[in-house]
Amino acid sequence: MRINKLLSYAAGAGALLAVLAFTKSRIENNLPPAVITKSSLIRTAGDVTYRDLNKNGKMDVYEDIRQPVEKRVQDLLKQMTLEEKAGMMFYVMSRVNTDGSIEEKPAKDFLSSLSAVGVNEIDQRHITHLNLLTVPAPDTLAMWYNRMQQYEEKTRLGIPLTIASDPRNQSAGGFFSASAKTFSIWPDPLGLAALGDEKTMEQFADISRQEYLAVGIRQGLHPQVDLATEPRWPRISGTFGEDAALSSRMTTAYIKGYQGEKLGANSVAMMTKHFPGGGPQKEGLDPHFEFQKGQVYPGNNFKYHLIPFEAAFKAGTAAIMPYYGVPMGQKNVEEVGFSFNKAIITELLRNKYHYDGVVCTDWGLVSDTKIGPVNFGARAWGVEKLNTEERVQRIIDAGVDQFGGEKLPEVIVKLVKDGKVSERRIDASVVRLLRLKFELGLFDNPFVDEKKAADVVGSSEFMKAGDDAQRRSLTLLKNDNHTLPLAPNKLKIYIKNINPKVAALYGTIVTDPKQADIAIIRLQTPNYPVPEAKGNMIAGMFHFGDLDFKDQQLDDILTLEKTVPTVVDIYLDRPAVIPGISQYSKALIANYGASDAALLDVLFGKYKPGGHLPIELPSSMEAVRNQKEDMPHDSKDPLYKFGFGLSY
Repeated sequence: MRINKLLSYAAGAGALLAVLAFTKSRIENNLPPAVITKSSLIRTAGDVTYRDLNKNGKMDVYEDIRQPVEKRVQDLLKQMTLEEKAGMMFYVMSRVNTDGSIEEKPAKDFLSSLSAVGVNEIDQRHITHLNLLTVPAPDTLAMWYNRMQQYEEKTRLGIPLTIASDPRNQSAGGFFSASAKTFSIWPDPLGLAALGDEKTMEQFADISRQEYLAVGIRQGLHPQVDLATEPRWPRISGTFGEDAALSSRMTTAYIKGYQGEKLGANSVAMMTKHFPGGGPQKEGLDPHFEFQKGQVYPGNNFKYHLIPFEAAFKAGTAAIMPYYGVPMGQKNVEEVGFSFNKAIITELLRNKYHYDGVVCTDWGLVSDTKIGPVNFGARAWGVEKLNTEERVQRIIDAGVDQFGGEKLPEVIVKLVKDGKVSERRIDASVVRLLRLKFELGLFDNPFVDEKKAADVVGSSEFMKAGDDAQRRSLTLLKNDNHTLPLAPNKLKIYIKNINPKVAALYGTIVTDPKQADIAIIRLQTPNYPVPEAKGNMIAGMFHFGDLDFKDQQLDDILTLEKTVPTVVDIYLDRPAVIPGISQYSKALIANYGASDAALLDVLFGKYKPGGHLPIELPSSMEAVRNQKEDMPHDSKDPLYKFGFGLSY
């Protein structure tokens, strides 16, 4: 083998020997090419190269890439202090400095109250998991990431960081997805479900995986496989719709695209959420907030919401996130939030489903979070009267491994020293967390190629794939007298909520609808403040309330439709109630995150719409209010049924 020959020639060149031997070990273990120049800890032992993470001058079992993962985990576990174990059990939210530096620097944006990089947490609290929020350009992010991993090498045991993120590839994901910017831009998960095509779903996940890997993101806080059975719930855009069978197919392809057939150095680990399904919220009021009214099951349909998670288990999801929700009226299930709930975590998830992956809470169950000027209260529903220590103990006793959005390892240390939680119990969680780091190859080479990051993230090939999916996911609901496709460059067009420069490429833009041959307008499912959320700025970012257009807004739309033939496009982040708008439109199309160019390409025949509704569109708000929150396809006489979609 060529590598072996090179090794024999390099006997006197220590640095080259280390490089080649490390490369050889990675080839033999089916690992990706190494960016080893970033590490200062490369050593050799015979013909094996390793990183001397604990700086003791010898190759420990946990440093030996040839050893089975479980042996490496146990070897490292024995060397860890209680404080180091406790630190591993927390995911800390983190900003990234815009210049890629890792020093703490002040910021003036909305997230200025959060730690810039988490360096202090690494030093003082032994934190090894960071959740990224706002990030700089890909090459700068990659540089920051490498610097952070180099900093982590200096710690006592050199345990590498795991970097996580919410979705970064959605064009219109709102509060629940991170800024896309330079990443390839795709429709919301709801739009990928509208395509119903496992190959496209897996392609999306594979492309996103490559972009994540390029900048060091190794865990996704997704997919969101909740079933959208309550149409007023604000989180529907992040789901695969209301149907368990469709959601299961999409979940399987999604996890496969990110993780592969087996977790490895080329994988991004998935944290599937929100167990056991967050869709059936009473009146759609989300449990991020104290005004939630619990998860309800008037149709006795609790088990239906578990079906997509069963698909995730089978696909090998690396982690599970329970929701904030409180299960109401379930036999032998206490009415407390899911992560505090032993019946849900230990009895259902661990014992019934035999799930032995990581379980991480949703963010902020124990302590309040200050986001800008807002104090975002802890979501400790059902256990509000417990103090910080009691909440942490309750979550550990329930069977959870990790705390999202918290940094309280000293509380775990105290619980163990006070005899309230055994160190053996802590070890069980740390084993799962270490195992995942080893499976991802982070102990062997956590570094990325900074020079390639900008070429990979948002590459022309990846952007084209996302653009194509946006176009194909558009769902044609009405096409009266074959209004669509329109004739390009032959029509006078009146537009609303569309970029005039983009629209001008397809026809002559006029400002008076009476002079137009056709009107094209873009709308979004309405949302309204709910009385319970009054004065809550964070709640104001969520889309609550009724789903129908009202008063002057509705009158203006209907007047336009009666004045000129009108094509209506509506973004569905929740199911819209649009009987009048549908009636008077010449054509009606639904989108789930699509650019103006994507829409116009479809309207003018460059692409054909290929989506089918992953959610039904109710005929009235009365029908919505009469639905059972836990039941799919439950709206009386829906305007457009689940699965409906035309083409041309």
